[in-house]
Parts: sequence; C-alpha cells; structure tokens
Amino acid sequence: MLYLASSSPRRQELLKLLVPDFRIEIPSFDEEPYQDIFKPERLSMEEARLKAFSIFAKHPNDEVLAADTIVVIDHEALGKPHDFERALTMFKRINGRVHHVLTSYTYLSQKEEITRTVVSKVKIKNWSEEEILFYLKKCQPFDKAGSYGIQDNPSPVEEIAGSYFNVMGLPLEDLALHVFHSSFEEPNIIL
Repeated sequence: MLYLASSSPRRQELLKLLVPDFRIEIPSFDEEPYQDIFKPERLSMEEARLKAFSIFAKHPNDEVLAADTIVVIDHEALGKPHDFERALTMFKRINGRVHHVLTSYTYLSQKEEITRTVVSKVKIKNWSEEEILFYLKKCQPFDKAGSYGIQDNPSPVEEIAGSYFNVMGLPLEDLALHVFHSSFEEPNIIL
C-alpha cells in the first residue's frame, strides 16, 4: 500500500491522477525550526525526507511518498503564513516579482529511496493593495507556501516556466517518470 504523508488536499487531488488507491497519513513534526538550519536549496528536500521517514517508520512494509514545497525569493525561503498579517507581508514581497518554487519529494519502499527536487520559475501579477486584500480574504492562503495558490481563482500568477503541478505542490511529470516509471503529460493550462 502507498501512503501519502501529507495533509494537503491539493497533493491528495494530484496524486489521484497517477495512483487511484493510496492512504493518507499526516506526519506530526514542526517544520519551522528547519528553516534556520538549511539553506533554501536543501530545505524542501530535507523536510520531504523527514516527513517520509516519520511515516515509513510506522509502515516499513509499505511505500511512502512525502513532499514539501517552498517559495524562494531573494535567497530566502517563504513558508506558509500562520495568520493574515504574515500572509499579507509575504504576498507584498512577491507581488509583481519573479520567484522560484521548489517542491521536493521523497519516495520510500523496502527496495529504494528516491528524493528529488523540481524547480519552477513564477512571476506574480502586479496587484494593487485592494486586489491583494481581496485575494487573501477570498482564497485563505494559510496552508500555501508563499501565501498563494496557482490554482486559485483569481490566480495571482502571470507567468510560469516549469511545471504547473510543481507549483501546486506535487511535480506529477517528474514523479511519474522517476517513481512510477510511467509518463504523465501536463495538460495545456491557461493562466
């Protein structure tokens, strides 16, 4: 049985596109202390590994998949905002700017460990303060890295170079190729 180590409804939705049958088990550890230990390039990878191993320890005869997504701007990782003020501060920082979204995943089984990081380059629309406030109130970004979701309506994303699904939180194309040894073609998505 495959376990997805994630509470993210987006990851659950995305994984169903590759694997119809899996179980959810939510890892219980605080991610915040790791932001001071690792550089942004390693942060998402280490957090994905920690999540995966915490669940694999409970289910060593099964398979486990965990992922972690961060937004990186000015060489700093932006995690998930815990409140409205932090979401507003984060969004103003990325507003009208280009940043990178890193999603790392770790797959564990008795036979192998695969850990990979996929990077997408994203440009956020240049919104007025009123547009930002409307978006944050409507879309409730408190469980989203960088305080936004590419799939939200309205979407704050102007341009993307790389995987749309990576920005959503699970790089399906890479996962299909390297873990499930299949192919997955990203549909043509209009932002």
